[in-house]
Amino acid sequence: MTLLTVRDLTVDFGSGIRAVDGLDLDLDTGQVLGVVGESGSGKSVTSLAVLGLLQGATVSGEIRFDGRELTTLDQRSLRRLRGDRIAMVFQDPLSCLNPYYTVAFQIAEAYRAHHRAGRREAHKVAVRMLERVGIPEPERRARCYPHEFSGGMRQRVMIAMALCLEPDLLIADEPTTALDVTVQAQILDLLRELRREVGTAIMLITHDMGVVAGLADHVVVMHQGHAVERGAVRDVFRRPQQPYTRGLLACVPRIDGPLPHRLPTLEMTG
Repeated sequence: MTLLTVRDLTVDFGSGIRAVDGLDLDLDTGQVLGVVGESGSGKSVTSLAVLGLLQGATVSGEIRFDGRELTTLDQRSLRRLRGDRIAMVFQDPLSCLNPYYTVAFQIAEAYRAHHRAGRREAHKVAVRMLERVGIPEPERRARCYPHEFSGGMRQRVMIAMALCLEPDLLIADEPTTALDVTVQAQILDLLRELRREVGTAIMLITHDMGVVAGLADHVVVMHQGHAVERGAVRDVFRRPQQPYTRGLLACVPRIDGPLPHRLPTLEMTG
């Protein structure tokens, strides 16, 4: 069943700046769609357009979520959808988390915004979500502030906040950027596990083709606001049709490729 349908999406910031130009994409329930491309290709703008979070831009086209047209909804109706049925994990968790409140308070606040729940019940939900995303000692760490967490743990907090309401669609905007490879793998394992347990569909925004290969079912390749290639991940990776896609794939390091050129070693003399 198709959960999200985007048709002829155009985002214009004026003065000839068109960040997205005639984009089409589809995402089925429970699937992972990778939206890839270099910085400035229109990936994040697309995700913000879906959520209705763009300021100062003209958005045209169709964005249908579960059969409902989002571009015609008022802000009150959009707020009901955000966090409840559509959630987002932003690229930089430190800038999205409030430094004045504990992480449990911020997760609980998201839960209370969509449920008639008291503070104690919402706090229990927050602790349970921290445990679910792999935060050690969740009862103690729930009382910590964002600056007391590492980058990977802050990203887990953002995922816990997004998933505390078990949304139908999770938009993950560069969820592994600026994380080391070990933490990247942990975050991807977490998304894979939550998708399997909850059945959440994921729109994965990234420039990393390796991340797409490890998590996504289908991929849309964006360049200068256009979708230049799309298809099942296996097909696109094995038989890319566009030079731009082949260029992105060529940037992925391969352990079975040729060894890099090594500089000659210098002999140390006494």
